[in-house]
Amino acid sequence: MYLALLVIFLQCSELYAQGKVFTFNKVEIRVQPSVKVKNGAPMSIICHADISKTNDFQLKHNFTIFKNGKLVFMTISHKEDARYEIPVARSSDTGDYECTVTADGKKGFSNSIYVWVAGMTKPILTADKKEVSEGEVVKLRCELPEEVPPLEFFFRKIKTNSAPKEKRVPEQNQNFSEVEFPVEEGDNILQFDCFGKRQVRSGWESSQHSNSTLVTVKEPFIKPTLITRPSGNITEGDQIEFECSTEVAQMRGIEIILQKNRTILNSVRNEKSLKYSTVAIQEDSGEYLCKVEQGAVSKATKLNVFVSELFPKPTLSASMTKLDESKDLRLSCNINDFQGANFSIVRKSSTGDILLKNSRVLVIKVNVNDTGSYTCKAEVKGIVKESKRVRINVYAPVSKPTLSVVSGSPEVILGKPLQLICHSVMGTPPITFTFYKGNEIKKNVTNNTYAVFLDEDIGLNDNGAYKCDARNNHSSGVKTSNILNVTVIVPIKGASLGSVPYGEVEVGSDTAFLCSVKEGSWPIDFKFFKKTDHEVLLHEVREYSDRTIWHKKTMKRKDTGTYYCMASNRASVDVRSRPITISVILATWQKGIIAAFVLTAIAGVGALALWWFLRKKKKAKGPSMEMSGSALAPNLTNEKLTRQPSDGNYYSGSGYIEDNENHMKSTDESKGPDLESAEVDYTEVEVSSLDPHRAPEQKGTDTVYSEIRKTNNDSMENRHSQRIYGHPDAT
Repeated sequence: MYLALLVIFLQCSELYAQGKVFTFNKVEIRVQPSVKVKNGAPMSIICHADISKTNDFQLKHNFTIFKNGKLVFMTISHKEDARYEIPVARSSDTGDYECTVTADGKKGFSNSIYVWVAGMTKPILTADKKEVSEGEVVKLRCELPEEVPPLEFFFRKIKTNSAPKEKRVPEQNQNFSEVEFPVEEGDNILQFDCFGKRQVRSGWESSQHSNSTLVTVKEPFIKPTLITRPSGNITEGDQIEFECSTEVAQMRGIEIILQKNRTILNSVRNEKSLKYSTVAIQEDSGEYLCKVEQGAVSKATKLNVFVSELFPKPTLSASMTKLDESKDLRLSCNINDFQGANFSIVRKSSTGDILLKNSRVLVIKVNVNDTGSYTCKAEVKGIVKESKRVRINVYAPVSKPTLSVVSGSPEVILGKPLQLICHSVMGTPPITFTFYKGNEIKKNVTNNTYAVFLDEDIGLNDNGAYKCDARNNHSSGVKTSNILNVTVIVPIKGASLGSVPYGEVEVGSDTAFLCSVKEGSWPIDFKFFKKTDHEVLLHEVREYSDRTIWHKKTMKRKDTGTYYCMASNRASVDVRSRPITISVILATWQKGIIAAFVLTAIAGVGALALWWFLRKKKKAKGPSMEMSGSALAPNLTNEKLTRQPSDGNYYSGSGYIEDNENHMKSTDESKGPDLESAEVDYTEVEVSSLDPHRAPEQKGTDTVYSEIRKTNNDSMENRHSQRIYGHPDAT
């Protein structure tokens, strides 16, 4: 029964689960009252899920709302809507909003919506001081308490009857900023305010201006006053006095300075006034500045002073400004439309003025040491004025220049530049040097005592002929050097080595080595080398020629090897030839001796072998026994030996002999060409015992020598002549 109930329950659950089907149609997000909300107003973000279901059943919805990708709200509800309430909207609530809905493992997403909370809160400005002195600073703090960084703060310093001074401070991590403003001269009552800005999608949005903060400024001292005595109509020679004064609240640290342009004339410390006096000259005209400083506070007063001229500056004139030494120079000093001045003529030097004469006029016979600057001075009532400087140049004539090669040697390598120097020992600079190559001007150089010329166009046919001129402002004119002839050194090219004889040389003979070059200036240094495990110098010589011959006497076997030569000249370039190989061989007479010795040895060996052979043959032959053909007549014919058919052994005239074991040995395996040239072959034949019915029985074995003469193959009959020599022991 229970099992039946369980089955019914499971089937009902399966049917119930099959009936809970749903799907997301859409998830949307909206804003109330609108996507643009005023700062401080309430705002609602609503997330709505549009869902289709098979029947009416409840779903648990998980709502999440994001702002700029960050989670700001989350709730779980059976409703299809979720509301995120913002009672007071601030600019920090501006951003992109979106929401997601999750139900029973399924998830829906809304689109993004941009919400703009327009307007910013009013900033709050505070100052650390309400009363400051000149030279101090005011520290301000501006805060936007309900705003979120990044923000920009703007501080303003407002003065009466002047444009505000503004400072901008960006803040990336905080909603407040601090800044300092210095209190300057002339600041009395200062007013400060601030405002903020933030960046939105449409651009920059600004806040209202903050409350205004007032700061009172105290003066540590008043602006100074500057006066002169006399106050006007000042003429050169008058005594003029300057006085600068001020009123201070505290004397400590006060300083008064009097300046003209950038020059400090006088200064005092811890005093209320400063005085300065001098005899007025025309150069004293100009703007004077009285400055009072205490700490960081500085105040100044300006005054223009004009000094009338008592007499004009003198003028110095010279008879000549450029003249030869030993000439007369006249210097005269004048003042237009003025009489009664005391004149003096001086020469300027690095150590000071040199007084030449207390007079209007000076006449001297000059030398080169009188070159320099001259002025004249005029004095009236203690006022001394000086003329402009006049430059006098005294010239000594140039000496004859010398032209030389910088390297020292009057030579140049073909293709290399040539550097020349032209020098004059005497002569007042500047000196102008002119270089010539042949009659062509190559270069003009103005220098003190020498000049350098670089000739980069050196040809094979150049023979030099260089010269130079030197001249200065002396009236003597141009001096010319001697002509310099420069030798062009042609570098070595194409060294080669040969020998006579070439290749093979007999021992004891002489060999001539010839080393030559295709081109190169003389003299040429020739060196002969032999290659071994190191370079061996064999011979060296200097020749005024493009070739040289070295005779090597009595060549030896150890002289076999590889040779080369090297050539060089003053171009300092070593040129090596290609190597040649020399083989030292035996002389002809040495070869003959060796050949004779070898032939003699061979002949001796041959004679000894022949003697041994004949001796052995003689012992083997013993006393010869010639058997006539009649003894064998019953068994032999002219062509062959016959026997009874029952015989076991027989000899055939065709050249075969049968041994004891019934084997046949050929005596005519090859046939000669002619009878006259027929060879005689000796064959040792073992003959078995004769038939007892045909011949007497013999003991042992007999040795039979058969001489067979071979005839032409085309003969009608082959003739065999056979001699049988009995063994000495035969019976």
